[in-house]
Amino acid sequence: MPATPSWPPRSAPRLFVGDALDTGRILALREGHAHYLGKVMRVQPGDAVVLCDDKTGEWAATVTEAGKRAVTVKVAEKLREREIVPDFWLCPALLKKDRFDVVLEKATELGVRAIKPVVTRRCVANKLNEERARAITIEAAEQCARTALPEIGKVQKLSALLDAWPDNRTIFFADELGGSPAAETFSATSGPCGLITGPEGGFDDSEREILRAHPKVKPITLGPRILRGETAAIAAVSLWMGISGDWQSATAK
Repeated sequence: MPATPSWPPRSAPRLFVGDALDTGRILALREGHAHYLGKVMRVQPGDAVVLCDDKTGEWAATVTEAGKRAVTVKVAEKLREREIVPDFWLCPALLKKDRFDVVLEKATELGVRAIKPVVTRRCVANKLNEERARAITIEAAEQCARTALPEIGKVQKLSALLDAWPDNRTIFFADELGGSPAAETFSATSGPCGLITGPEGGFDDSEREILRAHPKVKPITLGPRILRGETAAIAAVSLWMGISGDWQSATAK
């Protein structure tokens, strides 16, 4: 006999919703969600949808109505609890919009707990569209099957970030002028931590001096080449996740 197809199928659309989910709850999805499900995915009554609420976890739901302006779904069962995300903060200096979009997307996919944008002296930008940033992280989380969205902090100056830094959290400082090898430093460090990466023009000498004088900072090198800001962030987060994060846990469903 042929195997019974899994339900919901792996191809089922995944969405984050603002409502807390529970078995039997009926939701009318409108605007962007309705357009995506109705016009892009072309769902029909009876089709499966996977929902996450960033509170309770991941749920399977069934489409009950597929209208032009709203798609109604009924929550059927919980698939997974909200994941426990590694306690890793990425604190990237702001970059040009398209490059910072990549940082937001990839940091979400890689599994950081929080993204805390900072402004340094050589930043070409000093503002972040929070609504756009949140939309990018939500789309990335839906694509990579995260059940927990990363926190996005308010943009702040480097000095403010360092002044408020928790005493129990290590800061890895990706210094293009050199430091301890990143892999060795990550392996030797336990507990909550964060990573600071620089802007297009790098950190200036005064910022580097302030960072190296901070009691929680560990300067690291990411190799012999000078990396773009977005490359440094992605490379360092990937390396940390492989050494100290959750990359050795079970494969996502």
